[in-house]
Amino acid sequence: MLLEFTKMHGLGNDFVVIEDLAEDIDFSPEAVQWFCDRNFGVGGDGLILVRPATAPDADFFMLYYNADGTTAEMCGNGIRCFAKYLVDHGHVSADSDQIAVETLGGINSITVTRDNEGRMLLATVDMGEPILNPEDIPADYSGDQVFECPLETELGTFTITALSMGNPHAVIWVDDVDSAPVDTVGPLIESDAHFPAKTNVEFAQNTADGRILLRVWERGVGETMACGTGACAALVAAALSCRVGRQATIELPGGELDIHWAPSGSVMMTGPANEVFTGTVNLPEDGE
Repeated sequence: MLLEFTKMHGLGNDFVVIEDLAEDIDFSPEAVQWFCDRNFGVGGDGLILVRPATAPDADFFMLYYNADGTTAEMCGNGIRCFAKYLVDHGHVSADSDQIAVETLGGINSITVTRDNEGRMLLATVDMGEPILNPEDIPADYSGDQVFECPLETELGTFTITALSMGNPHAVIWVDDVDSAPVDTVGPLIESDAHFPAKTNVEFAQNTADGRILLRVWERGVGETMACGTGACAALVAAALSCRVGRQATIELPGGELDIHWAPSGSVMMTGPANEVFTGTVNLPEDGE
């Protein structure tokens, strides 16, 4: 099977994007793993299929796969790349700056800013309201919120705030994000029994000037250069604990995102996306 793909990234969080408007692609987990393999495949933190919307009030459907072949409800950097693909490849009218994208986690409204040639420079994504109820995250905790609760692991006890931004997150505040135990504690909490669907894990440090420094262990992927939903989760956790107000710049290894928890309840994420290259691969039929 000969497939065309586009390699894209949002702040270094990179994806293989494949147009599937005919809906005739059905990748196995092994095929997704091959695409995302940085040594034997194309390389990426995830794979995105561009499909027609199934909901009447959406324009397109984003099917997102983690690098391990599992699907995820939502990806913040991925949805900005998805919007740029649609705009730059002519799937959005040149006089429109609004896109409604359906995901497994719901429908997200996106406002795009274009350059003089009509290509997307920035995307502001309505990420929806944060989900704090443990049952809906999902997280196996009692009460109305998982706010700064102790979580015991074999490497010690960590204080977490858990919430969902369409996908689950556990935020940990640290004194120094550079020395945070991302690659050891991250996978332990990702697969902890308190999170039946696993979880993304954020290690966050707030600064004197109101920024938040962030590293993310992404569910099904590992540490990534950036995580859009993770940045949103960190802002919500910071606001709930009065570390910052309802708006802040989140600084990730790959760059910065502006996050605003609006009075309406929605979390708004603004950031860039880039196309790196396009290519063609010949995928064996048994790789589907």
